[in-house]
Amino acid sequence: MFKFTGKVLSLSAAALFASTVISSAASLDDLAKAAKAEGELTVIALPHDWCGYGAVIDGFKAKYPDIKINELNPDAGSGDEVEAIKANKDNKGPQAPDVIDVGLSFGPSAKKDGLIQAYKVSTWDSIPDSAKDAEGYWTGDYYGVLSFLVNKDLVKEAPADWADLLKSDYANTVALAGDPRASNQAIQAVYAAGLSGGAAAGEAAGTAGLDFFKKLNAAGNFVPVIGKPATLAQGQTPILVTWDYNALAGRDTLKGNPPVDVVVPKTGVVAGVYVQAISAFAPHPNAAKLWLEYLYSDEGQIAWLKGYCHPIRFNDLSKNGKLPADVMAKLPPAEAYASAVFPTLDEQGKAKEAITKNWDAVVGANVK
Repeated sequence: MFKFTGKVLSLSAAALFASTVISSAASLDDLAKAAKAEGELTVIALPHDWCGYGAVIDGFKAKYPDIKINELNPDAGSGDEVEAIKANKDNKGPQAPDVIDVGLSFGPSAKKDGLIQAYKVSTWDSIPDSAKDAEGYWTGDYYGVLSFLVNKDLVKEAPADWADLLKSDYANTVALAGDPRASNQAIQAVYAAGLSGGAAAGEAAGTAGLDFFKKLNAAGNFVPVIGKPATLAQGQTPILVTWDYNALAGRDTLKGNPPVDVVVPKTGVVAGVYVQAISAFAPHPNAAKLWLEYLYSDEGQIAWLKGYCHPIRFNDLSKNGKLPADVMAKLPPAEAYASAVFPTLDEQGKAKEAITKNWDAVVGANVK
């Protein structure tokens, strides 16, 4: 089991960090001292090649060298993370995660089940309201938006928006990165197409998205193959609808063979959000809070950006001129993300039901 360093926090310090807001540099210094006294932080499901997490962890270690980071199961899924909290409620040892990084839908359910605790970071006000729990139980940390990965050898003029995909120029070229009857990424792509056409959020956008793909399929433009960078390079799926961070990573993997464009559409810019939360049973609650402070600082947010994931404070950083030019040069233009929409859980649920239940009847394409 983890051992504390023997330093004892005063009652006043303990009372201070029962608060959910860090409001000053002095408070942050006090939090860092309390975290140092705990001496450890346990994270889970953070592969180093996901969103630049390797560099994020290294940055935290460099800033707070007295806090040891214990990394659990880097390949775990969101459900595994939640189960790790449940299984270790009474365990203060190395199998008990202090913090989790999970898909959006897992945040509210973990709150409902009493598995996470509230904490609002000092940069709270710069985080979109739609991407955080009002009470601070979970906070959106980064997101991707649906984009078009385009094989420039085969597509001479890249589509700029969803409606462009219906043009005859794109016959037999457009693919999804998953099966829209099961894949969240593909479901969100159908939803985004519906929003782009002016439909209201939720079920209406899901239905409109189905109509869009019905037209795309009827036009002969839709390829019913689960697309990947490899199928794009081979010419089987010259235009792939996928999360932008996957598209950008695919661009790196292909290394110019073939040359590709990564296009964020002008409308229907749908963001897929992950969220950060602290376990209600965290063995090292102050270290967990300090970790969140680092993640939501300019430094932490830019570290995620370097890993091609858009940090939740992206628009705030852009507005204040804090986005590094060399990093941004590898990404689509910042203004392309300004209109990103963060679907609510209710909207996601209604759209998902409409799309998964009606894809076969409306579109009739067996994606595999």
